[in-house]
Amino acid sequence: MRINAVIVAAGEGKRMGAGAPKPLLPLCGRPVLLHTLAAFAASRAGRAIVVVAEKERSRFERLLRGSDLGRLEWTLQNGGPRRQDSVARGLDVVDADCEIVVVHDAVRPLVSPELIDRCIDAAAKEGAAVVGVPVADTIKLVSPERRIEGTPSRASLWAIQTPQAFRVGLLREAHRGAETAGVEATDDAMLVERLGKTVVVVEGDRRNIKITTPEDLALAEALLGRPPGKP
Repeated sequence: MRINAVIVAAGEGKRMGAGAPKPLLPLCGRPVLLHTLAAFAASRAGRAIVVVAEKERSRFERLLRGSDLGRLEWTLQNGGPRRQDSVARGLDVVDADCEIVVVHDAVRPLVSPELIDRCIDAAAKEGAAVVGVPVADTIKLVSPERRIEGTPSRASLWAIQTPQAFRVGLLREAHRGAETAGVEATDDAMLVERLGKTVVVVEGDRRNIKITTPEDLALAEALLGRPPGKP
C-alpha cells in the first residue's frame, strides 16, 4: 500500500514573533521540521509532500537537500492563502498509485511513528481517521459578550490533532465539494464529515503538541528531553 504524507508548513506563524517560519526554528539543536520528518521516515509513509509558503521555498529547499531523511522521499509544493488551500495543493502532487494520504502539521514534531501508523491502519479500514485525546478541562460555550451559554459534557468531547489519514479519493472529493460550496474548515476531517462519511478517532498522545507560541517551543524542548511515559 503506497502512503504519502502532506506536511503543512506554509503558515506565517505570527504568534511566534520569530524571524523565521515556525518549522525552521531550532528545537533541541535542529529545525522543528526535521523532527517531524524523522517520525514519518520511521513510519510506513514512503513520501512526504512538504507544503511551504512560496517566498520561503528556497530556505526549505536548502534545509532538506542538506539533510539525511533516510528512506523518506520528499517534494516541496507551494502553499495557498489558507491551510485548506495548502492541503489541496499537496493533494495535487501525491503519487499516482497513492492509496492513503496522511495530513500533518509540520509544527507537531513530537508525533511518534507508531501513532502515524495507527492512524494509517484506521484510515485503510474505515476510510478516514484522525488522532485526538479526550478533553480534560471543563468546556464552556461562551457568547461574544463572554456570557456562559452552556456546559457540554466532557464525555463526548475530544481535542483533535494531526495526523489525519484518508483514502486519497475520499479526501479529494471532500476538498472539491468544499471548494464548490465555498466552505472553509479548520481541519480536513470537517470536509469529509460534510459528505456524510464516517471519520474514526484514534486515541493520540498529549505529547503531540502543536508549536504556536514561544511557550510551546519551550515545552517541546522539555518533552523531548523526557522519555515517553515519564512525568
